[in-house]
Amino acid sequence: MDLKNLKRGSVILLLVFLLSACQQQLAKSQYPLHYSGAIMGTTFTIKVSSLTDSLTSDALKTQIKALLDQLNGQMSTYQQDSELSKINQNHSSEWITVSESLYIVLKQANVISKLSNGAFDITVGPLVNLWGFGPNDMSFAAPTDEKIAQQLSNVGFKYLLFNDDKHQIKKQNPMLYLDLSAIAKGYAVDQVGLLLEKNGMSNYMVEIGGELRLKGHNLQNKLWRIAVEKPAANQRMIQKVLPISNVSLATSGDYRNFFELDGVRFSHTIDPRSGKPITHKLASITILSDTTMKADALATALMVLGVDQGYQLAEKEDIAALFIIKTKDGFIEKASTSFVARLR
Repeated sequence: MDLKNLKRGSVILLLVFLLSACQQQLAKSQYPLHYSGAIMGTTFTIKVSSLTDSLTSDALKTQIKALLDQLNGQMSTYQQDSELSKINQNHSSEWITVSESLYIVLKQANVISKLSNGAFDITVGPLVNLWGFGPNDMSFAAPTDEKIAQQLSNVGFKYLLFNDDKHQIKKQNPMLYLDLSAIAKGYAVDQVGLLLEKNGMSNYMVEIGGELRLKGHNLQNKLWRIAVEKPAANQRMIQKVLPISNVSLATSGDYRNFFELDGVRFSHTIDPRSGKPITHKLASITILSDTTMKADALATALMVLGVDQGYQLAEKEDIAALFIIKTKDGFIEKASTSFVARLR
């Protein structure tokens, strides 16, 4: 699948570097399991510091690959025969029974949508496409207000209904198009982590497309060290190093994918409520949470909300969030109370 295509959605998840001076000098073979590859339109890396005697690294890789392929087959919008694609192709308002995994992700998306008053919305895809940030080449042109209004009529998480007893969903608006690019990778990270734990692994790092789940310690018996990228468009530098473990992390930002027209910069991050790109000064946000799925979705939600509203929500809901804000002199950081507490 095409990486560019699957990076559509209201945000593109930014690269989160895996950092440790000692780790960078270690050969891959020194980790009992160091597994990397491609999935969900991006890449993944899994490191396990210690294996149990009952399972070889090859056997574990086989289990991981089967799980990732299964989840991709359920939640991809680029596999025409995936479960999600079939739902998108179903232009009816009948109840649809879905798999347990997909139902969990859809329900969590709905929770974050309500929490953020619609700043996070998995039905935003038509607007992303309209602005030229979807699977086709960038149009480098702003759509008219009339076209935006037309697409907005087919966007809205409130049009998706749930039946918990039967694991069913209903599209009140049959033209709803669901895109899980800002939450599915986080769920996949969690599921790989749980698979490792089920097999007795307690020291690992799982990363898919920059979303991470960290447990225990690294090969040097220390906390994992994660470096968040400085949100500069034309260079790659480290903004902040986080020595952390037993936590999930997601970063979202607004500086890699955009176009400029007549001196105006149009971000790929579309506000589902207005149908237009965000215009505030928040350059990136990093979320720490108990699950990567939740961190993934919250990073998108707060990125859309911006510094003021995003910080207010983070404080109200005890969200561990690090805001990196663009100023005329560079970047400044603003951390929520919960974020500071988690790093103590």
